[in-house]
Amino acid sequence: MRRKTFDTLLTAGGVVIAIVFVVAGILLMWGHDFANSNVHSQLARQEIVVPAKGSSALASPQIGPYLNRYAGQQVLSGPAAKAYADHFIAVHLSEMPYGGVYSKVSAAALAAPKGSAQATQLASLETTVFQGTTLRGLLLEAYAFWEMGQIALVAAVVSFIGAALMLILSVLGMWHLRRVNPTEEVLSQTLHLPNPQVATS
Repeated sequence: MRRKTFDTLLTAGGVVIAIVFVVAGILLMWGHDFANSNVHSQLARQEIVVPAKGSSALASPQIGPYLNRYAGQQVLSGPAAKAYADHFIAVHLSEMPYGGVYSKVSAAALAAPKGSAQATQLASLETTVFQGTTLRGLLLEAYAFWEMGQIALVAAVVSFIGAALMLILSVLGMWHLRRVNPTEEVLSQTLHLPNPQVATS
């Protein structure tokens, strides 16, 4: 194969790969923007506001160090949602009877004598724990979706860097094509067969 033909194929391949990287980067950026805007809009509808700074609600060492940075703010981002879920809702659930574990509370409510005061209290507790557990799960899902958006952003940056590198290599390849001898060969193989030996008696 002629060297010029071989270099032309490599250069064209580099351009194609650069285009693929650019398209991938654009799609990944779209995914990042979609995840961020979706998480923001969904959390905004919940109207969850972190207690104000200095509030007794943030006094616990299990809560304050994680939520002070969001004090008085509405929960609108993935990290804020995770902090509120893991260090506010989860803490309050753990302080409830049965550790705030819904399955345990539900089992106790089913086992309580029907119509008793205990059954009424457990039914109320079951509703509270269910609501708290559900909200915590939704907030953690929002955080997971936000995290996927961040991963998409990193992948998009890597794709654009890859595209830039391939484009630079392709430009260098085009520059090199102008200097290649049209008659130069590449990947040619010359076979050297040994001379047959005649067996002597």
